[in-house]
Amino acid sequence: MKKFFGSFVVAAVSVVGAVDAQQPCPLSGKPVSVATARTHATADKTIVETAIGAEDLSTLVAAVKQGQLVETLSGKGPFTVFAPINSAFAKLPKEAIADLLKDENRAQLQAILTYHVVPGKVMAADVVKLKEAKTANGASISIRVEDGKVYVNDAQVIKTDITCSNGVVHLIDSVIMPPAKAPSIVEAAIGNEDFSTLVALVKHAGLVETLSGEGPFTVFAPNNAAFAKLPKETVDALLSDKGKDQLAAILKYHVVPGSVKAADVVKLKEAKTALGQSAKIKVENGKVYVDGAQVIATDIECSNGIIHVIDSVILPQTK
Repeated sequence: MKKFFGSFVVAAVSVVGAVDAQQPCPLSGKPVSVATARTHATADKTIVETAIGAEDLSTLVAAVKQGQLVETLSGKGPFTVFAPINSAFAKLPKEAIADLLKDENRAQLQAILTYHVVPGKVMAADVVKLKEAKTANGASISIRVEDGKVYVNDAQVIKTDITCSNGVVHLIDSVIMPPAKAPSIVEAAIGNEDFSTLVALVKHAGLVETLSGEGPFTVFAPNNAAFAKLPKETVDALLSDKGKDQLAAILKYHVVPGSVKAADVVKLKEAKTALGQSAKIKVENGKVYVDGAQVIATDIECSNGIIHVIDSVILPQTK
């Protein structure tokens, strides 16, 4: 272990009194100002100033500027940045880089860049003790030590402990991509053809914004076949303007505040819904029922909750 730390924890380098030069940016191909690195202590420079002064981080600097994150990464922090070197960006397809540089895709670029930033100052000796770390993106990166090398996701850490006035930089040999963000409950339903009737009713009831909110919510979602069991005139009445309030009440009866996974649902006898009434839950012959509707698919995870699919529409008590 001592030998490993000796190879992993290396001296930091930076630029003081750097010489300005013009190089083509690997992101855009346009000339950018870079600096020729000279070894020196860097603790008096911010993360951004240090990156600007490091020739092998010119691509990252261009990306940070395009992502409008210069001010953020020049802030007080502290931050720990796993910084991809130029050759790391060169591994990405040129068309992917071109798309990320478009103004309309700035949010995506920001998501990728903030996935390389961990709040706090985490030195190499502490990095190797971690299994994962939550990033400024909100998603976590995995950390592992393998054959004397340290990896962040699948990117190898190739230089460590570049100390800055507002944090520390570790260099990595690949760009790491954040996991795809889970869709909201509404987005998941829209993307599933078997929920087309439910989506139409949610829209008509004016509940799209509610079910797209922070939540979390647990939705017992009737599929199209479930709505097909209802008399056509009932569905037509619910889709009328006069039936909108009744429809909203029925839909809210399918929603339970909080994120309740299947393993927890089966422990319940009832669950209080967003309507205020409780739906009864029972397990019978290895099957789970909510007010008589069978749960036929479970644990569809969304960014703001979870969906369980049921085979019938459940109806609240009428007052």
